[in-house]
Amino acid sequence: MYPDKYIEFLVHFHGDRDYFECHEILEEYWKRIDPNNKKSAWVGLILMAVSFYHHRRENMNGAERTLRKGISILEDRAGEIKALGLDTDQLIEALKDRLVLIQKGGKYFSINLPIIDPLLKEKCIEVCAAKGLFWCSDSYAPDEDIVHRHKRRDRTIVINERQDALNHKKRQE
Repeated sequence: MYPDKYIEFLVHFHGDRDYFECHEILEEYWKRIDPNNKKSAWVGLILMAVSFYHHRRENMNGAERTLRKGISILEDRAGEIKALGLDTDQLIEALKDRLVLIQKGGKYFSINLPIIDPLLKEKCIEVCAAKGLFWCSDSYAPDEDIVHRHKRRDRTIVINERQDALNHKKRQE
């Protein structure tokens, strides 16, 4: 079937629209199974979620930059995305439409990913309900904690990882 972390990602993407949590869930999974592969399909999905997070917060530069990268990866990994139960063509088209919207400064609205595997969708709806969430809910006026999630977390680990990577890069030069 599908990895539990992927199902969690889909539940948050469609349930509470907590894109920051989507990013966290898949990033942890990606780092465990495919570390250092920045062209992984998982990275494409992570970047997509990050873009939606930025767009909702009206950070158009961040939204555009991450979505461009995400689309590029998802196009290159179309077969893997299809194997994850998504209609790749519909997904890419929807994301390109979103990119145009972002470039024009358009307002955020939620979308539903084109899940083509009925068993995957059924499982996600079941998990969503068990968490007390509504599948395919709107997020025009979501909980402020979800909208500004990055401001409410301890970023010490992220900062340390970035500094370590920078130090490593400097030593190699």
